[in-house]
Amino acid sequence: MRAATAGRAPEDAELVASVLEGLGTRPKRIASKWLYDAEGSQLFDRICELDAYYPTRTETGILEANAARLAAFVPERAALVELGSGSSAKTRILLDALDDLAVYVPVDISGEHLRHAAAGLAADYPRLPVWPAVGDFTAHLPLPGELRDTPKLLFFPGSTLGNLEPDDAVALLRRLRDVANVAGFVIGIDLEKDVARLRAAYDDPEGVTAAFNTNLLVRLNRELGAGFDASAFVHEARWNAERRRIEMHLVSRRAQVVRVAGRRFAFEEGESIHTENSHKYTLDGFADLAARGGWRSRECWVDDDRLFSVHLLVPAG
Repeated sequence: MRAATAGRAPEDAELVASVLEGLGTRPKRIASKWLYDAEGSQLFDRICELDAYYPTRTETGILEANAARLAAFVPERAALVELGSGSSAKTRILLDALDDLAVYVPVDISGEHLRHAAAGLAADYPRLPVWPAVGDFTAHLPLPGELRDTPKLLFFPGSTLGNLEPDDAVALLRRLRDVANVAGFVIGIDLEKDVARLRAAYDDPEGVTAAFNTNLLVRLNRELGAGFDASAFVHEARWNAERRRIEMHLVSRRAQVVRVAGRRFAFEEGESIHTENSHKYTLDGFADLAARGGWRSRECWVDDDRLFSVHLLVPAG
C-alpha cells in the first residue's frame, strides 16, 4: 500500500493514487475494485437478483446440485476461505453441506458490507467461527496466521476472476496456489454465449447496473472531494470481441473538465472511463488458464444451458 498523504488514511491514499494514475492514462480507466464501497456492494447485490443477470441464479443452481459431491472432497476441520465474499449468499449452500468446518473466513474489500454479512452468518451458524478479513485479495490474501497449518478450501464464486486481465488472473491463481495447506479451490467461471444476452445482463432495463457504475463517481466526490457531475456521464456495456469480454464504461455526455484531488482532467464528448471487464471463457480455455496458474481441474459442472461453470481445482504437481 502506498504511503498516506497528509491528512488521509492509508486506504484513502491508495484510492487517490489509483484514481489519479488511471485518469491520467489514455484511454481513461479506474480499477473495478473501487466500485465496491458500501453503496456499490448493495447495488451489486440488487444486480444479482435481476432477471437479466443470469450468472447468480445459474451458479446457485449448480452449487445446490453438486454441494454433496463437493463436501465429500473437503478435509476434516478445514477452513473455508471466500474471496470477494460480498453478501455471502452462495456460501450458505456450502455451509449447509459442510458440517465439520473449523472456520469460515470471508474476505472482501468493502469493510462495512463485509461485517454486516459476517454478523448475519454468525447468527445463523452459531457453532461456526466466522472471521471476516477486510482486504484486497488480488494483492494480498489477509489470512490469520493461526490458520497456516489448517487445511483450506478456497471459494471464489461469481466469475469475479473474469474481471482481471488474463495475465493478472494467472498471477492471482499462482499466489493462491502458494497459500499454505490449500486443499482445493471452488471457482465459478462465466462462459462464452450470445452477445445480446451478455449485453442485457450488464445493462439491465431497470437501470441498476447503471446506478452501480455511476455510484463510483458519487464515491469519488464524497471521499476525495472530486467534482464529477454524475448526470454528465452515462453507463455503457460494450462487447469486446477480440478480448472476449464485456466492458463497462462511463461515457461523458459532453466536453467537460473535472477536478480530482487537486488535478484537472479534461473529457471530450463521448470519451469514457473504463471501469470494469468481465472476461468470458470456454471450458478448455479456462482449464488452460488454471494450468498456467498451477492448478488442475478435478471436477467441472455446468448448467443444462451451458451458461456458467463451477470448477473444483486442486494444486498441480
